[in-house]
Amino acid sequence: MKLSQFIAHLNQLDALSFRLESGVQVPSHFHITELGMTSKTYIDCGGTLREDLFVSFQLWSADDTAHRLSPAKAIDIINAAAQKIQLLDAEVEVEYQSDTVGKYGLSFGTDGFELQSKKTACLAEDQCGISPQKQKVDMTALNNKDNNACTPGSGCC
Repeated sequence: MKLSQFIAHLNQLDALSFRLESGVQVPSHFHITELGMTSKTYIDCGGTLREDLFVSFQLWSADDTAHRLSPAKAIDIINAAAQKIQLLDAEVEVEYQSDTVGKYGLSFGTDGFELQSKKTACLAEDQCGISPQKQKVDMTALNNKDNNACTPGSGCC
């Protein structure tokens, strides 16, 4: 989700909530402790130079359980940040504490925002000797148009 999409959803909400893909809710007394632009410049294992840009939010829950961040206050935080740093309309990445600080993508569901797990991947599979994974085929789902084809129990094999 890009920053503009995040803001558009915030403008339509009465309450702000986040949950993990597992369904576990981020405590409703969370704070946004950081907001900024994150730039990552790197070379993949195939030697290609790459750059990723994210709008980064950090969610943190403290002991002040009476704290509630409204969608309007979240927009105020975004606007305040935009006055001091150049916020691009980039993908939103959320940092949230689990076993360690996790980085999540963001999507929107019917009842709020969902933190989407991110996965590592080889970005240069064609250059570093990794064979493409074979597609699994459910043999029972194949449409048997050839009556002469071997079928289970037919005795042809």
